[in-house]
This record gives sequence, C-alpha cells and structure tokens, in this order.
Amino acid sequence: MENILNIAAQYPWQMWIVFATILIAITLFMIERMPLELTALSAIVWLIIFFHSFPLSGEGENHHPSAAFLLAGFANPALISILALLVIGQGLFQSEALERPARILAKIGRIHALLALIITLILVFAISAFLNNTPVTVTFIPILAALARQNLSAPQKTMMPLSFACILGGMTTLIGSSTNLLAAQSAVEAGADSILFFTPTIPALMLAIPGLLYVMIVMPYLLPKDSEDFAETKRQRSGGGRQYVSFIEITPGHGLIHARAIAGLFPAIHDMSPLMVKRGEEALLPPFEDIALRAGDTLIVSASRQTLTTDLQSGRDLFGISKAEQNENAAEELAITEAIVAPGSRMIGRSLSQLVFRSETGFIAMGIRRQSRMIRSQMHNIRLEAGDVLLLLGPRAEARKLGQTHDLLPLEWSAPATKPEGALKAALIFAATILAVAANLLPLVTATLLGATAMIASGILNIRQAARSIDRRIILLVASALSLSAALDVSGGANFLARAVVGATPDAEPAIILSALFLIIAIITNVLSNAAAAVLFTPVAVSAAFELGVHPEAFIVTVILAANCSFATPIGHQANLLVMGPGRYRFRDYLKAGGPLIPLLWLVYIFLIPRYYGF
Repeated sequence: MENILNIAAQYPWQMWIVFATILIAITLFMIERMPLELTALSAIVWLIIFFHSFPLSGEGENHHPSAAFLLAGFANPALISILALLVIGQGLFQSEALERPARILAKIGRIHALLALIITLILVFAISAFLNNTPVTVTFIPILAALARQNLSAPQKTMMPLSFACILGGMTTLIGSSTNLLAAQSAVEAGADSILFFTPTIPALMLAIPGLLYVMIVMPYLLPKDSEDFAETKRQRSGGGRQYVSFIEITPGHGLIHARAIAGLFPAIHDMSPLMVKRGEEALLPPFEDIALRAGDTLIVSASRQTLTTDLQSGRDLFGISKAEQNENAAEELAITEAIVAPGSRMIGRSLSQLVFRSETGFIAMGIRRQSRMIRSQMHNIRLEAGDVLLLLGPRAEARKLGQTHDLLPLEWSAPATKPEGALKAALIFAATILAVAANLLPLVTATLLGATAMIASGILNIRQAARSIDRRIILLVASALSLSAALDVSGGANFLARAVVGATPDAEPAIILSALFLIIAIITNVLSNAAAAVLFTPVAVSAAFELGVHPEAFIVTVILAANCSFATPIGHQANLLVMGPGRYRFRDYLKAGGPLIPLLWLVYIFLIPRYYGF
C-alpha cells in the first residue's frame, strides 16, 4: 500500500478528477436514469471545461488538452471504420444477400430442425468474424424462430445461443466487432504497434471454440425446460400464450356500448382480460363492479395474438379497423405480424402518434408487449422502448420490409418470392472490402469507406438508408469513451494504474497479471458497453506491458478477448438486447445461462493464452 501511495504522489491531482469522471459516467451508463447520449455529451463537455479551467502543468498539447484534442474521438479512424462497416452490413441486409443460406437452412429445418439449428449457429459464428453483429442477428432471429417452431420448442432455446454465437465469432478478427477495432486503435494511440487483421484469430479461436461447444451442449440445460416449452406451444395453439396490451376505443355505435362488467369481467369479451377503463381524465381499475361502458371510453385489455387474429377474421371488429382496412386493401391479403423495436431505433422514446406510425410503415399497431412492466397508458401516448414487441396489422406482402431500416425487427421469416436485387453486388463489395483489409492492400479505414461508398454508388442503398444504418448512440458512446481514454492517458491515469498493478505484485509473472486483467475486464464489460470497456482498458494494458518490459500484443489481445465476454447481462452487448424480446428472456436468464461462460473462458485463457505468447 505504501508503495502505491508513493507512486500516486508522482501524478497531478487532475488525474483523480478524471478517475471520478470515469466512475460517474460508467455509473450513469449502467443505471440509464438519463439518456445515454446525454451522459456521453455531458462527460465530453465536462472534460473540456475542466481542462480549460485547470490545465496540467507543463507545455504542449499533452499538458493543455484543448477542445480539439478531447473531441478527436469523433474523427477517430476506428470509429469511422465502424460506421462504414455498419453501412456495408446494411447493404448486405437490404439486398438480402444472406437469404440464400437462409433458404437452405429452412429446407434442412423441415427435415431435421435440430441439425439445422446447429448448422445455423456455426454459420452465424463464421459470418460474425467478418460482419458486424447487428445485421447478422437481425437476419437470423426470424430464421431461428421458425426453426424453433418446427422443432416444437420455444424461442428461449434458440435466441440466446444466436447472440452468443455472434459474440464469440466476433472475437476472431480485427473487424469482427467494433470492440476489436477500438482496442487496436487505442493501442496505437498509447504507443503500441498496429495489430493485423488476423492477429487475434488464433487466441480467440482457443476461447471461442470451447465457448461455442458450451452454447450448443450445456446452455440448453440452463434455459427453460422442454416441458415448459411444450406447454407454451400448446397455449399458443389454443389461443393463449404471449399476451399483448391492446386498446379498444368505444366510439358511438360500437358493439360494446352499455356492456356491463360482471364479477370483474365483461362477458362480451370473455377471451380478453380487462386491465383498465379510461373515462376522460379518470382511470377505472380492476376489480370492475357494475361498470357499463360508454361512448368515449377506452378499454385497455390483455389478449393473445390468436385472440386478436380471430377477432379480425370473425368480423366482430372490436377495434374498429378490420372493415376499413379490408376495403382499403381489398387486393391484398391482410395479416397480423410481430415486430420488435430494435436497440438504436429512431422510434425509441417517441410515441406512435409522434411517429405517424401508420403512414410511415403502412401498418396499424394493434397491441404492445413490454417485458419490464404493465402498460396502462393509451396506445398512441406510449413512448416506445428498445425490446417492445408490437403486434401489427397490414398487408402480408409488406411484412418483410419492416426490418429494412433496423427500426423494427420482424419476428417471422419467409423466403422472398423473387430473387433479391443487388445481392450479388453487395456480396462482391463486402468480399472485396474484407480481402483488401486482410491482405493489407489498403488501410482499414480506407477499405471500409470505399466499401460503404460502393454500396451507395451501386444503388444497393440510397443515402437515407445508409444514414439510418448509423446509430447515434454508437457515435456518442464511442466518442465519449475515447475522450475519457485520452483524458486518462494525458493525466497519467493509465500509467498510474499500470504501475500500481505491477508495483502491488512486484514478483508476479506477466501471465498472472494478464489473467487478472482478463477477469476484471470480462466482469466490467457486462455492466458497461464492451466498446467503452475496450477503449478505457487498452491504454492501461499497454502501459502495464511497457512497465513489465514485454511486447504489448498479448495485453492488447487480452483486452479484445475479455471485452467481448458480454454474456451475463442483456446490456453488455447489442446482440443480447436484440434477442431479449424475441426470446422472452429476463435479466436473470442471462446471468444463469451466460454467467458460467465467463469463468469457463477465463480458465481456458489461463491455461492456453499465456503459453501461446511464451509467458
């Protein structure tokens, strides 16, 4: 302890303010009491004001970090590369270039669903090594949902394995995950050499292959039992199953006017559970006793998809939309479909009325399901959240187009009737980009920008589609993490932490320090964004390597591997958030099924990775 205090005395007091800023930012990112974008911007603005008011002693940019220095994260090559890869991934998704393997898997699934599931996870693992996790997850969620139905199992059995296969595959190359790119760029800025496209591949495969075996063999026993899955399937087939909150507007002439509650229920809608009657500014809550519905009331009910579909088909028209819709769309077959509000969607935080939902999508929202709490607001006033599942009514032929912007993710898959346009061009552009980077023909940022430009120039994407593939949350989170990392480095914080770790264990071998570093980052990345964890810990890891007098490559790869271990919570990785709604998972499901994967990979790391690097 005395040695650490002596080391701390050699650093400026501003370093402690930076530590406090990082701790507060991480806490706010975790609890999400304020929008992530606001937290990120606040951290950047605070650092600019602080270093302007209290500059470090000495001369030069490193002692007087300016606004330009702290805002450089917005122009960081790694961030630009990530955004370009998002556009390339959107091009592949928009052109449906992955539909051919999807159709093959669907055919296999009709013969042997379990075999198709295993092949799908292996394919997802391989694709994720070269493509951002988001379009891969978005493409395969409806496919795995279809395979689950064919195998008579609930989506819980397939959705979390899909997410984890994406994450494990993303470890294996430089562009497999934004985490890898950011760690590599942060390492260069901290004074280390650049790492190559396949630098993390062999160490990552040492961890990813056991991890994938765990996902396919062990995880099914930690997810809901077969008996529960069969019961869920039977409930769905009998009209039960997942319940949606729906809203019945009691207009003049409506069939439910004067309907009276008996024993807390309305006999006219015995197949729906009444939750609330909204009458003007008054909210009438259960138990309902001797309440008669009036014109102007809004009846909020809980009903299954099957019940709502039956109402639409029977002509009962409780929701006042079926006849109008059938007249307006007489030439098209109407269908009810489910879609999830994707993380990063522009719909998050906005109500259906603000979005002008029907004119924007061509669909009417009939119901909404939210994992975290019961909804008792009127439909048009509900502010959407990531993971909300909407029950939508619209033309069946248009349902596939719902996911093209990544705002909504359809939960049902069917092969396109025609050959996808631009699929070959998109695949060639993607392959050329990967080849240019892997063969070191072009710098990463140059190759990815060329690929993104080619996606637009070739007509696969228009400007609007390309722009909407870029998530502002990613930009602000990464930029703020880079600003915090720069402040940590310039104030001496990264060097202090490295010296403190080495000084606290002066006789420790590099292998022990690497193992401890892996475990710490693997835990933190589950409560903080994996990208932020990589950016914040890479300078510390590089400084620790220099302090020990060893080559920093092993330390950089350790950060990459550990920062990708986002298995224990849904907030650690975007793929986990994407599958939470379709899989009907709760927070504890990730801890139960994904938590054991972290110590497993840590043990594999201890025995293999230090030996691989000769420690």
